[in-house]
Amino acid sequence: MSAVLRHASVLLVAGMLLTGALQAQRRTTRGAFLEPVRLGPHIGYNFDADALTLGAQVTLPISQRVELYPTFDYYAISPGSAWALNADVKYRPPTRAGALYVGGGFGYLRTGTTGDVNVNLVGGIEGLRRQFVPYAEGRIILGNGSAFQVVGGFSFKLR
Repeated sequence: MSAVLRHASVLLVAGMLLTGALQAQRRTTRGAFLEPVRLGPHIGYNFDADALTLGAQVTLPISQRVELYPTFDYYAISPGSAWALNADVKYRPPTRAGALYVGGGFGYLRTGTTGDVNVNLVGGIEGLRRQFVPYAEGRIILGNGSAFQVVGGFSFKLR
């Protein structure tokens, strides 16, 4: 199994393990139900690395407006390889449909044999919250070799 698949598998398994823990906390203090955990693939482009980005994300709601948002990105660069693991938090400002989000966190970028920890700023929009949720987002990566990337993808709700 390639290193990329191994890392993506670890992210997928971690998301599924956290699903069970979050199901017990699906009620907020007001008694309203949180959205279910969402998981899915994405594709995009990193403008500074001039590279196609393939990845996956998990959305773990912790309140009506705040979600944990781990992601994995593999960058198609030549020669060599690069990948990133990100741990972000998304905030949904009060809007009519609740489709917009902003957030940030930290990411670990591994290029060849070296790795860097960076700060992420994220903003995006999601489609209607049904079983299949499309989205598009921009990510600013601040650190050693700052970058900007856009991705689009979809998430499936886990029940």
